[in-house]
Amino acid sequence: MELTSKQRAQLRGLANSIDTIVHIGKDGLGENLIKQANDALEARELIKCKVLENAEYTAREGAEALAAATRSEVVQVIGTKFVLYRPSHNKDKKDKIVLVKESGRRQA
Repeated sequence: MELTSKQRAQLRGLANSIDTIVHIGKDGLGENLIKQANDALEARELIKCKVLENAEYTAREGAEALAAATRSEVVQVIGTKFVLYRPSHNKDKKDKIVLVKESGRRQA
């Protein structure tokens, strides 16, 4: 699933108000960190992560690696923080994020 620029902008706006919940440290991307990120994505759909100074990754590398491991999309990377998005598979989730649809053409 590839996000459009409008969808990324929508998700960036939503991410402004959320706290950082996943921290990548010197241990890198271990099984526990990937499980924590997967659980958080399933519960929240949108998570903010941070790469600590002692990590072996840059923020962009950490974002790409964690996105690949969790089958999610990188929304943005700023400084040492990044935001990931993955739609929840839980059909009963009440507060699912509804992404804007990209219109085929602009109206005058």
